[in-house]
Amino acid sequence: MNVLLNPTQFEILRRLDACTLANAIETFHVRLRNEGFIDNSVRCLFPRLQPMLGYAATVKVRGSAPPTADRRYADRTDWWDYISTLPGPRVVVVQDVATKVGLGSLLGGVHVNILRALGCAGAVTNGSVRDLPAAENLGFQLFAGSVSVSHAYVHIVEFGTPVEIGGMRIQSGDLLHGDLHGVQSIPAAIAREIPLAAAKIVSREQELISLCQSKDFSIEKLRAAIADDRC
Repeated sequence: MNVLLNPTQFEILRRLDACTLANAIETFHVRLRNEGFIDNSVRCLFPRLQPMLGYAATVKVRGSAPPTADRRYADRTDWWDYISTLPGPRVVVVQDVATKVGLGSLLGGVHVNILRALGCAGAVTNGSVRDLPAAENLGFQLFAGSVSVSHAYVHIVEFGTPVEIGGMRIQSGDLLHGDLHGVQSIPAAIAREIPLAAAKIVSREQELISLCQSKDFSIEKLRAAIADDRC
């Protein structure tokens, strides 16, 4: 089930940092704590950019081996039409299924401009990306397993189907959030309730931080405060 948020709800969610978002999701007990996020095989390339939020547009590519019948694989533009069918903003999720993952990159200077024109806020891939300054100057966030100098023989093999990136299964239309800490999915059933839960967590964390920074700090007071949380 996908969820469509109104602009205000969307922007409140987007501004959350990934760690607060993860903590808030935990309070609803809709998934295990070791699920729902991409592992550290994929990293944020532009940690200074604002958090990214968007609906997943999934695609699978290969690129490490040359074609057998021609000098190049046929270009596909039909996946742009698919991206346009999804609510915006979108996040392009590219699973590299080549035998040598990340040898060549689908996402470079031209493609990030195309994707930005198609209403995409960023991209996530287990493979590689390139032309980093072009993407950063656009404010187009990238999460990738590696960086490459070449597109090699990259070509699209399918799109709109489930993909797996860094141990997380992602389906077309899933709501994804990412910042310098990484990428996670937001369960549709609780998306609208997360901001209130996050605000409560931030308030409580600030109380604990204030206690730790106080001249009246003591281990006994800290234990008592944490015990109140557990109750």
